[in-house]
Amino acid sequence: MILLLHKVASWFLKRRMDHVEAFVKAPEETQSRVLQELTQTAAGTIFGRDHGFRDIRHEGDFRNKVPVSTYEQLYAYTEKALTGEADVLWPGKVEWFAKSSGTTNDRSKFIPITADSLEACHFRAGQDMLAIYLHNQPESKLFSGKSLSIGGSHTVNRLNEFSRCGDLSAVLMANLPIFYELRRTPSREVALMAEWEQKIEAMAREVRQEDITAIAGVPTWTLVLLDRLFEMTGNTQRNVLELWPNLELYVHGGVSFEPYREQFRKLIPRGDMTYLDCYNASEGFFAVQDTLQGREMLLMLDYGIFYEFLPMDQIGEPYPKTCLLHEVVLGQQYALVISTNGGLWRYFIGDTVVFTSLKPYRIRVSGRTKHFINAFGEELVVENADTAIAAASRATGAQVADYTAAPIYFEEGKRGGHEWILEFDQEPDNLDTFAHVLDATLREVNSDYDAKRAGDIALGKPTLWVAPRGTFYLWLKNRGKLGGQNKVPRLANNREYLDSLLALLADQKA
Repeated sequence: MILLLHKVASWFLKRRMDHVEAFVKAPEETQSRVLQELTQTAAGTIFGRDHGFRDIRHEGDFRNKVPVSTYEQLYAYTEKALTGEADVLWPGKVEWFAKSSGTTNDRSKFIPITADSLEACHFRAGQDMLAIYLHNQPESKLFSGKSLSIGGSHTVNRLNEFSRCGDLSAVLMANLPIFYELRRTPSREVALMAEWEQKIEAMAREVRQEDITAIAGVPTWTLVLLDRLFEMTGNTQRNVLELWPNLELYVHGGVSFEPYREQFRKLIPRGDMTYLDCYNASEGFFAVQDTLQGREMLLMLDYGIFYEFLPMDQIGEPYPKTCLLHEVVLGQQYALVISTNGGLWRYFIGDTVVFTSLKPYRIRVSGRTKHFINAFGEELVVENADTAIAAASRATGAQVADYTAAPIYFEEGKRGGHEWILEFDQEPDNLDTFAHVLDATLREVNSDYDAKRAGDIALGKPTLWVAPRGTFYLWLKNRGKLGGQNKVPRLANNREYLDSLLALLADQKA
């Protein structure tokens, strides 16, 4: 039965590769078609009538008629949909909303999840990830075992008599077709548990005896679960293959995998283990790593999402000028703007991407528009920081569990700088060397940082603090942000996060 299931699932998924190859061959035409389908479908909605969707004939019309909007600017429409009003942003009533507060804003956001976005975006993306993997690994035995999903911790809550909300993983779990449930773990009851610490315990008990062939989850929370499993099973060698000898695939997203790559290689000592990156969010699923050699991700163009790309110098402009797909250039940072079959229109999502290939269109996620340090003109982004952390870890044998950084502002008689708090699973053999390589790598990958560091005049050497194990976990817990979709903010242009962590460190020492 298992072998038959594997063959049927593999055959079904491989059919999706024809669709992927089709949009790779005709990317601009695919996006034009997607925009026409979106605007024609939503022409009779309140938003569509307000913005003249029936008169939109091409991308230029769309950009002229519809403004780029943040969540707050779109909220007047979202609020109507939240109260159960029909045909607001997308035809019909919206039954589901993904609740997301992110890392920089404590106010909850409610992102509409329509039946179309569930089916044509989120579920199709899951199929395509597996199709791409099987295309690259035709000898895979993926479906001979189960897939371990490490999702968020919010239960599904009812907003009113019609609408419900939860974090994205909870919404997806509540709507999964039954055949998806056959080969996944943990059980839905455990997966939807709200209290994260109890959930980790229940998940560890439930999955320790399973034959796991694939894991999907954010690296930080995957490591939390693995630590509990090692403790529970007495696995002093910290070898995942002793738990699950048939594990062959780890799908990760949410944060950069680079600071964790070496750590996972040690935990999973298998030469042919595959690590597959993806770019998904409550607002949609955008990109999948499509080759086993590279680490860039293929932009998925047929999920009912129309993409625009905002040059960084246009952020904050009253009438920002976006680039369409055929207008982007390699190596430049863009903020992502999306229009979707979930009813988001020219929505400024807050992520930044860099194109690494134009044939086909491949990207890297470089950071968040709110996650950077530019106190002295250094324009440090998360991608720079992750690259430097990975280089310093390799040079010193370190394994970084979490980190965050913020500026040290100028004071009389003192230069500015950057202050870092790092938590290690394995501390560096020499912290000074770690700091030196971190600084040198930042200078190498970021010319603005290098210029400000020249002569130690404007920007001094980085200051590093080592936090005890569990500090960032405790910090997230104190903020009510435990769970698979909550992440530590890597960089901030103010000291809010760093100072609260320093205060926590002081309390721990007291």
